Amino acid sequence: MEGALTARDRVGIQDFVLLDETTEAAFLSNLKKRFSKDLIYTYIGTLLVSVNPYKELDIYNKKQMDIYMGVNFFELPPHIYALADNAYHTMLTEFNNHFILISGESGAGKTEASKKILQYYAVSCPSTTLLNTVRDKMLMSNPVLEAFGNAKTLKNDNSSRFGKYMDIQFDSQGDAVGGHILNYLLEKSRVVHQNHGERNFHIFYQLVEGGSDDLLHQLGLERGCQHYNYLTQGQCPIVPSINDKNDWKTVKNALQIISFDETATNHLFEVIASVLHLGNVRFDSDSKGHALLNNNTELHWVSNLLGVDAHRLQEGLTFRKIEAKKDQVLSPFTTDHAIYARDALAKAIYGQTFTWLVNRINESMENEDPSRKTVIGLLDIYGFEVFYVNSFEQFCINYCNEKLQQLFIELTLKSEQEEYEAEGIEWEPVQFFNNKIICDLIEEKHTGIISLLDEECLRPGDATDLTFLERLEEKMGNHPHFVTHKLADKMTRKTLERGDFRLLHYAGEVTYCVLMCQSKNDIVKECFSSMDPDSRRRPETVVTQFKSSLQKLTEILVAKEAWYIRCLKSNESKQSGQFDEALIRHQVKYLGLMEHLRVRRAGFAYRRKYDVFLKRYKPLCPATWPHWRGVAADGVEVLVQHLGYLPDEYKMGRTKIFIRHPRTLFATEDAYEKCKHELATRIQAKYKGYRAKGEYRKQKEAATKIESCWRGTQARKEKEKRAWAVKVIKKFIKGYMTRGQAKNTDNSEYLAFVRQNYLNRLRDNLPKTVLDKTPWLTPPAVTDFLHYRLMVRKYVRGITPQKKAQFEMKLITSSVFKGKKDSYPQSVAHPFADTRIKISVSNLTDSTIVFHITREEPKQKGDLVVQCDHLFELLTKLCVIVNKQNAIKVVQGSINFEIQAGKGGAVDFSTGPEPMVYKAKNGHLMVVSWQFYAPAHKKTSNRSHPQSRL
Repeated sequence: MEGALTARDRVGIQDFVLLDETTEAAFLSNLKKRFSKDLIYTYIGTLLVSVNPYKELDIYNKKQMDIYMGVNFFELPPHIYALADNAYHTMLTEFNNHFILISGESGAGKTEASKKILQYYAVSCPSTTLLNTVRDKMLMSNPVLEAFGNAKTLKNDNSSRFGKYMDIQFDSQGDAVGGHILNYLLEKSRVVHQNHGERNFHIFYQLVEGGSDDLLHQLGLERGCQHYNYLTQGQCPIVPSINDKNDWKTVKNALQIISFDETATNHLFEVIASVLHLGNVRFDSDSKGHALLNNNTELHWVSNLLGVDAHRLQEGLTFRKIEAKKDQVLSPFTTDHAIYARDALAKAIYGQTFTWLVNRINESMENEDPSRKTVIGLLDIYGFEVFYVNSFEQFCINYCNEKLQQLFIELTLKSEQEEYEAEGIEWEPVQFFNNKIICDLIEEKHTGIISLLDEECLRPGDATDLTFLERLEEKMGNHPHFVTHKLADKMTRKTLERGDFRLLHYAGEVTYCVLMCQSKNDIVKECFSSMDPDSRRRPETVVTQFKSSLQKLTEILVAKEAWYIRCLKSNESKQSGQFDEALIRHQVKYLGLMEHLRVRRAGFAYRRKYDVFLKRYKPLCPATWPHWRGVAADGVEVLVQHLGYLPDEYKMGRTKIFIRHPRTLFATEDAYEKCKHELATRIQAKYKGYRAKGEYRKQKEAATKIESCWRGTQARKEKEKRAWAVKVIKKFIKGYMTRGQAKNTDNSEYLAFVRQNYLNRLRDNLPKTVLDKTPWLTPPAVTDFLHYRLMVRKYVRGITPQKKAQFEMKLITSSVFKGKKDSYPQSVAHPFADTRIKISVSNLTDSTIVFHITREEPKQKGDLVVQCDHLFELLTKLCVIVNKQNAIKVVQGSINFEIQAGKGGAVDFSTGPEPMVYKAKNGHLMVVSWQFYAPAHKKTSNRSHPQSRL
């Protein structure tokens, strides 16, 4: 409700109890306003109203489940999870039993609501391997029961055609440990007849369309619904929203999870197949009008599948057994009687099979632990039905809703009255329509409609519609809620057929045709009740069985705490976004929502525990803000006095405050909303100050810690430094004392220090070269000759490759001339001159060589011309010694040379018969050599000029 107060201006009122006016118009307006925003859930106190949106809404995921787990019922927007969670936690807290009644007409979303609750418990409850198995069976019981108990109707493609009550059993820890299902009033007539646009139960279509070829062959079936009389009457075997093949797979998988073995599953499908075969049994008439079987094939399939004697089966379908004292007489059926018998047998087989199926599901979910359990029951049952033609099924359904409405009002009033008495508040009588008078009209012993129907069905003689109607008029002629054509006034009589009667239910008037469905067959009257076939005891009619079942259900519900979900259809066309106000108004009326609202609003619209009320509204009073130190009730009294509540606007109970009018609460809430913003600013300022102080304290503590750590670190460093200094000083002294000794561990560092100190002083007074004789600073003994080594190292590192070559040649010169030649010492200080030599020779056979010598001074001699018989050997060895092959140049014609500066010459080369050397007229030196002939040259090459030597 607190959430409703906050959101009321945006999306209407989340709880109808807080409406200013409790009128139908205000109710519908609020419902429509919320529906337009996809808010399909609204409360009436703890009752949940749900409007089918006919579209998927993203409000059923795991995240939404987590949001509603363990949260106060009124703290969050209305949701089916909120109701499921609060029922669960109330059960755990109080350790008592609860039930959730889900009602509404076909297509309103009852089955989906039941699924959502089961899914919520499957996720929110504790989990173990065993518990998961139980939950799986509970969840998978849904597709099985939907297949066998649901069908397409004009209003709903997946309409539940039976009432279902499921108990979910929990242990003391809140674990789901078992379950049990009760079923009510299966619509067996659908097995043999469907209105146009409707289908039989889903399982028939699933078997024919989804079953394997082998299975269909084994059952004697053909694929295709058109082959079966019981599947073609509605003329709509294919529905776009239903996939029978996929649903068949789901059902088979679900049966395995529910522990159906292969044998039980096969027997189940054999029974279903037998019903289809039974529907194809045809009858002809003999000459006397008696029924004869047209074809025995279908009957034999029924006999084989059910395991019954074919002759007895045929006899039961074509003859009526009459007992006279100890004798039995067989009276032949007419064709119509035989068809009625066939259909009655099909309905009985299917009905008994459905009951067996529910029992097997119960066995698989049974909890064998004998310790005490608490339960939450889910009652999914059809709501009030009003059709153009209302027959036996509608009578039973509406009777059931009449009883549930009676129970609903009684439990609501009882709950309200008990709360008032527990709180010490005077109970004020509530004006409401008490439908006990209608329930008595239907069920009262000996005089009620059900008792009269039993008598009429089972009395001797011919019982017809009219005799039953006359019996009703005789017994109930003066009842204000019973009308027939005979008893009505002129205006009402125009709306009634002679074979109809009308009941004035709490939800409105409903006209019924006579309940025996115009049948002349006793089998239809008794509907093959499950009694011993050899017993002569009078069987109960179906309606009496239903009455007994309903009485037992009522006893079960009265022993539990009630929670309610009322489901509404938004429109008949199943279109999203459409809100049919007339249709909604009709449903609101027959679901008794206005009655419930008036009961909840008859006394006080709002009641809340003192501590909860004070916690929310304490900021509105300075005396209660921020903390009330006394008893919560006293704080609430001070608060409401400050707010100016009038004495008739509220009452103080023992543990709760009761507020009569919503406007009083809204005024308080508006004041709270206004105060909340101011309070938020103040809290924000306080919080910021608190955070700032906290941050300051943190920083101060951090600074203190850092400072302490820093001081400790510095102290440790200082200690280490002093220890190091002592060690160094001791070592220095010891080194000084042993400085004259050879280098060892005691004086090595001292000696290094002395060297370093000397070198620092010497740094600015070093000689420029290693040969500089500048006076050095007097070195200590330990550094003697150290400076020479340093200078030599520096000098050597600065020698270029050219200088290195000079030194190598100087070294050779020293080894040759030192101490032998007087001029050698003067040559040491001077580098060798750059005497680069190039050599030229001719291309002819002569042995002339010209050495081109570089001169550094003009007075020096220049080039040299020589003749050598071993020219090739000489020049090759020179090339090897100097490692330079490109120094020799082979010239054609003449070679120029320069003997002195400015005085040059040339050597001309030619060939002739005899080799000779002479000075030519042009002043050049002419060298004539033999013309080259290889053999001659080979003989004379080594003999020319033997006197010439290098």
